[in-house]
Amino acid sequence: MGRPDWLCKPPRDMQRAMLSAEQLAEIESLRSALAPTRRATVPALEDLLFRPLPVLDHGFIRVIDYMGDDAAIVQAARVSYGRGTRRVSEDAGLIRYLMRHRHSTPFEMCEIKYHVKLPIFVARQWIRHRTANVNEYSARYSILDREFYIPAPAQLAAQSASNRQGRGDVLEGAEAENVLAMLRDDAGRSHDHYLALLNEGETRDPNRQGLARELARMNLTLNTYTQWYWKSDLHNLLNFLSLRADPHAQYEIRAYAEAIAETVRAWVPAAYAAFADYRLGAVTLSAPMLAVLRRMLDGETVTQAGSGLSKREYGEMMAALGRPA
Repeated sequence: MGRPDWLCKPPRDMQRAMLSAEQLAEIESLRSALAPTRRATVPALEDLLFRPLPVLDHGFIRVIDYMGDDAAIVQAARVSYGRGTRRVSEDAGLIRYLMRHRHSTPFEMCEIKYHVKLPIFVARQWIRHRTANVNEYSARYSILDREFYIPAPAQLAAQSASNRQGRGDVLEGAEAENVLAMLRDDAGRSHDHYLALLNEGETRDPNRQGLARELARMNLTLNTYTQWYWKSDLHNLLNFLSLRADPHAQYEIRAYAEAIAETVRAWVPAAYAAFADYRLGAVTLSAPMLAVLRRMLDGETVTQAGSGLSKREYGEMMAALGRPA
């Protein structure tokens, strides 16, 4: 996973597309305030604190607060009174041991809180990760902005013929333009009707009551942007990343996962390196797969028919080994 350019400093025009002038001023005010503390801090993450990191066309993530660092994981594992005097390499070795053997509790000692702006359909996938604290923008109380996610041309793909929840070939030419036009028109028309139901906007009639916000919102399309605060401990955050930063995850939520992964890399570099080695870049073999692999290492030529594995499982194993099925 390459380090994106925006992690260093998001362009000002990109920030303006995501946030109003008042919001940008508030963020700069927060970033300019400093407070002395006895708590552990991480300079690399402090540099990212409050800063909007762009995702998709109008979305972003922002780190709002965090607790703990790599040393907190080690401290919890050893149940020590402080950071101790061991070398960094020893701490990294312990973290790698904990990750390798799936000792989760020490990683739960670290927590982080994000402010996320995302399309509603991405939020509905994301909320399936129930091991977090979430507070979403209330469309019962406030009016949602006129902002919609429209896929970039490279992400405008047809339904996969072999995967019921995947994408196939990228649409091109007139077909792509027609799809993009429908997405824009449907979203814009729905938001126009949303404002009309609320009796808001340019056509507002002071003599008419609008529909309740909690009812009017049901007319909006799923590519409308919402926002939330999302707080998670590191163990559950890594579980989220293992699923959503995976190449098989839907592109839109994967874009958020990859942005979050960069903040985790800045926050707990030793833990993230172990996670990348033992989770993101690792392969799990079932007991029957392992038995087949041992036969192969003993010099036996094992075909799918003689492996005892299903065609799909055999193909997955061979793909993981980088060998033709």
